[in-house]
Amino acid sequence: MRLDDVMPLWTFRERHTMRVHASPERIFDAIENVTAREIRFFRTLTWIRRLGRTGRESILNAPPNEPILAVATRTGFRRVAFDPPREIVVQLDIVPERIVAAMNFHIDGEELSTETRVLARGAKARLVFGAYWIVIRAGSGFIRRMWLRAIKTRAEA
Repeated sequence: MRLDDVMPLWTFRERHTMRVHASPERIFDAIENVTAREIRFFRTLTWIRRLGRTGRESILNAPPNEPILAVATRTGFRRVAFDPPREIVVQLDIVPERIVAAMNFHIDGEELSTETRVLARGAKARLVFGAYWIVIRAGSGFIRRMWLRAIKTRAEA
């Protein structure tokens, strides 16, 4: 996976997979075009994460009908690997020089996976992000599974 090239070491990791009965090309297209509205509970959970605050557009405050990856790369994430129809990797510096996150979508036949890796450099960064991870991990994992389901629905349509 290209994710291994981008972030071979990590402090925190989460991975989810789903079988999708579609060609890699259709799955890849769905990854690029799925919207926040298509991801069940996405807007509700990100509203909770924002504590109901409004703010500038971001992946946590995404317009409902725009491709979510386009919003992400327009508002802070960088696309660091693009290998159609196999993998997309995006990366975000959460705290420059201290905490960096990378996320991918990877297609292997009919298996679609997404993995998040976070590298926290230094004891303080590990402690701070670790506390944050405990709070958001369940919701983040749920969003990822719903994101995969939205991709599956779009690709199989």
